[in-house]
Amino acid sequence: MPHATVAAIVERDGKFLLVEETTDRGPRFNQPAGHLEDNETIVEAVIRETLEETAYTFTPEALLGIYHWKHEHNGITYLRFAFIGSVSNHQPQRPLDVGILRTVWMDIKEIRSKASLMRSPQVITCIEDYLIGKQYSLDVVIHL
Repeated sequence: MPHATVAAIVERDGKFLLVEETTDRGPRFNQPAGHLEDNETIVEAVIRETLEETAYTFTPEALLGIYHWKHEHNGITYLRFAFIGSVSNHQPQRPLDVGILRTVWMDIKEIRSKASLMRSPQVITCIEDYLIGKQYSLDVVIHL
């Protein structure tokens, strides 16, 4: 059974918002991301995860895509809903989620040069898809 996850793709002045987090393979970079929780919509999940991991308020503007990936180290399959949006209302005093070391802003050149330090191939794939202009209206995400 795939794990449903969400991710926020945020670009500002040519740099992308990432988090550095602890993993069983050491520190890795990822978009603000996490699991969908019971009784929340997918959009609510990406807003919550971004706030918990970065201390920024995320405003989703479009769906970038849905990514299906099986982790080669643990065999878990992930279904990632990646959203494009902006952040505001930074609360630097707010503690970050357990396991989050820091937030960072990196340009695409830095991200590509650190490809081996990305949490999964989804990180760069999402950014590359964003850079070529992929996006879908939030209307395609329907919560019943």
